[in-house]
Amino acid sequence: MRKRIFSLLLVAVLAISLSACGTKDGDDASLEYIEKNGKFILGLDDSFPPMGFRDDADNIVGFDIDLANAVADKLGVELVLQPIEWTAKEQELQTKNIDCIWNGFSITEERLAQLTLSIPYMENTIAMVVVRDSGINNKADMAGKRLAVQGGSSAEEALNSDDNKDFRESLGEVNGSFKDYVTALMDLETGNSDAVLMDSVVADYMINEAGKDFVVLDDSLVAEEYAIGFRKGDQKLVDAVNKALKDLKADGTVAKISNDWFGFDKTIIK
Repeated sequence: MRKRIFSLLLVAVLAISLSACGTKDGDDASLEYIEKNGKFILGLDDSFPPMGFRDDADNIVGFDIDLANAVADKLGVELVLQPIEWTAKEQELQTKNIDCIWNGFSITEERLAQLTLSIPYMENTIAMVVVRDSGINNKADMAGKRLAVQGGSSAEEALNSDDNKDFRESLGEVNGSFKDYVTALMDLETGNSDAVLMDSVVADYMINEAGKDFVVLDDSLVAEEYAIGFRKGDQKLVDAVNKALKDLKADGTVAKISNDWFGFDKTIIK
């Protein structure tokens, strides 16, 4: 009998110990984790100009890169850039291969449910890019035609939403196999696609830089905002990044970075 009582007590003690450990593991140590490592690892699609892309010297540059460097300085850590497969971005985050997704990352209902997001810092629309004088001027003109979209992008998510069901079903073909917008636009140029669904911020920049005879249609699918994606529950790290963004806005750093890339302060940080 005594042995049975002792065994029950031992089980109870172990259960309490395990529970305590679970509570400890469940604490938000996200900011401490970054500070201890001395690094802030940013996951990105490195072909997403002007937010994050490779220049002619193969260096990763962009608006988001400059802003992230300024935030990392505020946090007192080194910024590390980690190119990733965009379709696997959430998995890269959960396995701690990266600490954030920061690359024109749109706020969506699905992402709000899966991740903890920073404050929004820029506005964007999901719109179609077509060849000038193609005869396609709005969504109705795309009936029966071919639409290209990057796999795993917010554009693909917007296309698959209930709000855009009628438009999606009116299309002749949707190709969501493109790994980036560069290859999708190449497909448009060769005539294999009739339009590319993408971020207007990126489209405007790429069209201007490449000098292509493309236009961005005003008839967009959705208006959205960019934010930074973190692991669900990493609130202390998010709070620190939010504070850094607000401080950088207040001291003029954000405006300078935006002016360098867009010619004006395009950000919406308050």
